[in-house]
Amino acid sequence: MRIVDVCAFYSPQGGGVRTYVEQKLKIGPELGHEIVVLAPGDDHAVIEHGPAARIVTIPSPRLAFDRKYWYFGDEPALHAALDALDPDFVEVGSPWRSPSYVARWQGNAPRALVMHNDPFSVYAYRWLEPWLRRETIDRRIDFLWQHMRKLGRDYDRVVCASRELRARLARGGVAGTALHPMGIDTTLFGPQRRDPEVRRQLLALCDLPEDAHLLIGVGRYGAEKRWPVAIDAVMRAGLTRPIGLVLIGEGGAAKRLTKHIAGNPHIHLLAPERNRLRFATILASADALIHASTSETFGMAPAEARACGVPVIVPDEGGAADHAADGAGLTYRAGDALAAAEAILALLDQSRPLRTPHARSMRDHFTALFADYERIREGERRVA
Repeated sequence: MRIVDVCAFYSPQGGGVRTYVEQKLKIGPELGHEIVVLAPGDDHAVIEHGPAARIVTIPSPRLAFDRKYWYFGDEPALHAALDALDPDFVEVGSPWRSPSYVARWQGNAPRALVMHNDPFSVYAYRWLEPWLRRETIDRRIDFLWQHMRKLGRDYDRVVCASRELRARLARGGVAGTALHPMGIDTTLFGPQRRDPEVRRQLLALCDLPEDAHLLIGVGRYGAEKRWPVAIDAVMRAGLTRPIGLVLIGEGGAAKRLTKHIAGNPHIHLLAPERNRLRFATILASADALIHASTSETFGMAPAEARACGVPVIVPDEGGAADHAADGAGLTYRAGDALAAAEAILALLDQSRPLRTPHARSMRDHFTALFADYERIREGERRVA
């Protein structure tokens, strides 16, 4: 198949979506498919990634609030690009403007909406749940549910990477939902990467001896990641035992997080580690990973920690919760720092290490996903 991924979230400076796209460009051709990523950019460009993989950009405006990203603003230009590419299957990775554009394209190729973004959790639930019940919030944002239901009717699949997101969309009346958990690079992430010297260095950075406990958090410094919950939890748990926390990321909330830490020497912010082998070593050398976001559609960092044999402490809502299943970690009540602190202490009190289940590779993910697309082309329409 020639699979065209209409990817509004792609940016050369991006994070999780860029990693996912690069894996697709590599693995898709190995599975016998041609992969074209159609993305917005400053101008028209074709970036070859091999004989059957390329990124094509079309001129588009940049986002005002994050200049690293663009958005599709010209529907006829997007339709013309799809006509020229003549896909066998079309993916769309954003729930916003671009899936409506692609739904109106007159081509015959079947289409899938891949939920790289959870608009309900990122915005409405995060902003309003401190004051309103979720049922009330859903009634007040029915316009968004109507939009998603229409996309469910327009698309042959609505692909979700977590059980919680798929179940929530299906309950809300979105048709065609299908569960396809993502995977990780199993050649890179594994328990063999654990390095006691790296662990000692990170604890020293947190002004703690090597017999203290080391927690790590990975992700962008943005409001939707809810890092203050993780910071407060570690501060509370640290009243009873020595615990260091290292956060790895970047973003506009870095100054606010530094202020929130308030000079605590046991909590340290680090810039992203671009060397993937070094990053895998740092992750595997922690005693646990803590996560606070409830808006993850999958949770790549918890998945990578799980593959490294590092237990995870994650909220009970959102995609990250899946990675605590099968004995790989503990969940806590979302948004509750005290509950998170109790989960930290409960995990550290474990008399035996938590089990490390088999890690799903990105090849496993794309093999199953593309097989589903093949079934759609052969006539099967929707999975209930």
